Amino acid sequence: MTYPFDCITEFIFVETEVYPADVILVPGADHPPLMEHAAALYHQGYAPYILPSGGYQDHLNRTEWEYLKDIAIEHDVPDTAILQEDQAQNTLENGRFSFDVLEREGIAVMRAILVCKAGHARRALLSYQHEFPKETAFYVSPVVDRYGITKDNWYQSEIGVTRIMREIRKIGTYFEALIPDWLNR
Repeated sequence: MTYPFDCITEFIFVETEVYPADVILVPGADHPPLMEHAAALYHQGYAPYILPSGGYQDHLNRTEWEYLKDIAIEHDVPDTAILQEDQAQNTLENGRFSFDVLEREGIAVMRAILVCKAGHARRALLSYQHEFPKETAFYVSPVVDRYGITKDNWYQSEIGVTRIMREIRKIGTYFEALIPDWLNR
């Protein structure tokens, strides 16, 4: 069955095939399935590095990077495969600061896997695309958030509708001023 809001579903819930890449990128959050999935992709040989990103959060009493790194270590990802970005306070900064880390480390990224929450996939992808060279190919491999929101059910609950509509507003807020930058690339 089709609904008038199917275009919202298609826009927000980005998911692609995953192919071998240079790095697995994880925008910060306090959601263990993000790093569990990234660790599984790492162990399957999809990329030699994982780069979780995220600064200090009061409710964690540490950085999102530290939180995610600990989960990676628990899942047998070696320290040497975990890159560090512990300053970002929003998704656009996750992309910007992650790119800076990769440049400083001398890691050229032509292909990247982006592990994010399903309902955050479009904003995360746009954020990283804005900060990385336009030639970078991104493969999006999302996980379900703690509310169980998916492309198949987001419109069936108040929390799903609220969170996805908030994503749309954030995308507008983030990118309205950046569109001219994209035209000049």
